[in-house]
Amino acid sequence: MPDGPDFAALTRGQLALLELIGTGETGLAALHHLVRLARDVLGSRGAGFAEYSAGHGRIIAAAGDCDRALGRRVDHDDRLTDDGATLLSVQPGDDGAETHHLLAARCVVGGVLAGSLYVAYAESDGEPGPEHRAVLELLAAHAAHLYGDRADLPVHGDGPAVTGPWLTAPTASPAGRDRRTEDRDLFVAVTSHELRTPVTVIKGYADTLTNHWDTLGEEGRREAVRVVGARAGELARLVDRLLSATSDDGEIGGSPPGPFDLVEALRAAAAELPGDLRHRLVADLPAELPKAFGDRDSLATILTELATNADKYSPAETEVTVTAAADDYTVTFRVADRGIGVRPEHVERAFERYWQGDPDRDGRNPGAGLGLYLVRRIVERQRGWVSLRPREGGGTVAEVRLPRA
Repeated sequence: MPDGPDFAALTRGQLALLELIGTGETGLAALHHLVRLARDVLGSRGAGFAEYSAGHGRIIAAAGDCDRALGRRVDHDDRLTDDGATLLSVQPGDDGAETHHLLAARCVVGGVLAGSLYVAYAESDGEPGPEHRAVLELLAAHAAHLYGDRADLPVHGDGPAVTGPWLTAPTASPAGRDRRTEDRDLFVAVTSHELRTPVTVIKGYADTLTNHWDTLGEEGRREAVRVVGARAGELARLVDRLLSATSDDGEIGGSPPGPFDLVEALRAAAAELPGDLRHRLVADLPAELPKAFGDRDSLATILTELATNADKYSPAETEVTVTAAADDYTVTFRVADRGIGVRPEHVERAFERYWQGDPDRDGRNPGAGLGLYLVRRIVERQRGWVSLRPREGGGTVAEVRLPRA
């Protein structure tokens, strides 16, 4: 650890932040800039920002060794105080990186705790001094100003005005109630459309088989039965998603967690994808990885939802790639596309139930807004986490991390 903060880098970083704000980048992009600035100025292994909502928080910006924690759900830390930056001792791996110390500062807006900015150090780095604490508090105050501007923040959950009680029940916000009412109305309309389409096709082919069995011929009958089977499978998956999403607190079925081979499970799940998705998928997987700990059977649902999402928002001629890797604490797989990408302010909202992004350029049905919501619930039930991020060169990467067995 340097003897003191890099004040020259701090000055340059603050000027760059002002330039970002001047060009309208006052949301998550500016918050990511602050996180990277904290890492660089304070000489840490990594840095991150945890945004708090009702009941829990989530890492919404990260850099360095902490980048792997992006999207991870966290509890409110009662050890943080109003007295300034707090040094927290953690067990190696608790934050998904090789760190022993976290220096954290609260981000408070109008007397309300919006989140915390933190930097991570290894035990061998030594303890940060008073100047490190003062700089982190300064950067946390900058983050508070971003939240005060309310431009694309908060990105996690329904955030009422910054002067309102963020940590109370969501029903405290009339605006939040109005938005949820609109979301539910949209959900009913879109879901009705999604249900009607496979039902109509199934009924049409069933009527054709009934009324024209003899004239169809063997090949025609086989094709009709194939279409009925495919659409019935699509309908079953949709009904399962709807039942799983009827309650925020409802349980999602699955096998008891245990060690499993992630690469083998991904290959098996890819083989079960609908034909149009399977043909677009390119699996670039290692021969083997350390075993993951979780529910192997859930990989089929997770991969189907992520691949469907990638297919929906990317040109038909482009590939959807699946890769996997491991580090000392997690086993990871990524689903990447070359689609229209995800706006920074939408990377967390995309996981909200019933939320839908912009329709793609082809104007295809955007869906019921359940896929990513269910993926996050399934993954977090296994003590893992999932995140979205822009892909270099265009497109989106969905990353799922599960604990190592």
